[in-house]
Amino acid sequence: MSEKKYNDLKNVSDVVISTRIRFARNLREYPFPCRLSDEKKRKVASIVKEAVLEGHSAISHRFRYIQMSELTQEEAVSLVERHLVSPEFISDRQGRGLLLLDDESVSIMINEEDHVRIQVINSGMKLDDAYDMADKIDTLLDEQLNFAFHEKLGYLTQCPTNIGTGMRASLMLHLPALMESGAMGKISASLSKLGLVIRGLYGEGSDPNGAIYQLSNQVTLGITEKEAIKNLRDIACQLVTQERNARQNLIGNINILDNIYRSFGILQYARLLSNHESMKLLSQVRFGVEAGLFENIDFDTINRLFIEIQPATLMKNIGKKLTPAERDRIRAELVRTALIQPKIPTSHRLEK
Repeated sequence: MSEKKYNDLKNVSDVVISTRIRFARNLREYPFPCRLSDEKKRKVASIVKEAVLEGHSAISHRFRYIQMSELTQEEAVSLVERHLVSPEFISDRQGRGLLLLDDESVSIMINEEDHVRIQVINSGMKLDDAYDMADKIDTLLDEQLNFAFHEKLGYLTQCPTNIGTGMRASLMLHLPALMESGAMGKISASLSKLGLVIRGLYGEGSDPNGAIYQLSNQVTLGITEKEAIKNLRDIACQLVTQERNARQNLIGNINILDNIYRSFGILQYARLLSNHESMKLLSQVRFGVEAGLFENIDFDTINRLFIEIQPATLMKNIGKKLTPAERDRIRAELVRTALIQPKIPTSHRLEK
């Protein structure tokens, strides 16, 4: 890893995979979704759908409405794998709808824990851009939907932990070196004292598969959205520095180097790959790309593979149900095709 890149906190794509801003909102005229009948949920979905699709926003025509109850199980799970909806959202799909922008950067969940969940996702660390987009959509909808708001408490939400701004800002981080060094437990404990939480790949209760973690704000009351975003950005930059320092310490270890190159070799030649194994191996190869061990492989390729190899998304893209063995075969072929033989820098060739 070059010294310039090592010290660069403006370009943090080696650590930060993506940014998400989410707003939780509720309609003043209706009880929270947990107290709504299926008929009332459909009514709320219809109101929100109309507000978006028939609104005056320049991007209204780019949204499509998805009736969640009409999706197959694979289609629904794929939405979770692509981080477009929460796992809870697909647990009971009756009366729930999704508004999805054509490039999938914006999704609006209807009747999840709250009536409306506005979510914006951008690649890399683009907190301000994601917030601006979410804020614009929030303002447009608030004018038509009359969101529940209390003068002292802020936006009212079903879960008390979301009251106030109703905003969750999060970053998806790749932290293989910190995980390898055993530092994540201590880091997690420290973050909770700072009003942040770090979780696994799919949020609360999930594992950090592929050394991928979600870092998000925990405090929504008594703090502005801008303050929460600044706090998240500041802590994320500290984690970026810690991760880079840990990489510097690990990359000279022959066992670590061997693991990275073996991982790449398996991905290039394996004919069967399980999802769990693929995530672990891709994480190692991304670590190698971050450390400058490979050329001609970019972060976007690895980030895309993290999503495309997931079971439901794999079947959705193929267009049919597959057995686990068929998925393992197609997954291996997908990875082999994506990882074209890289150019290994001279400084890392064994013959040196």
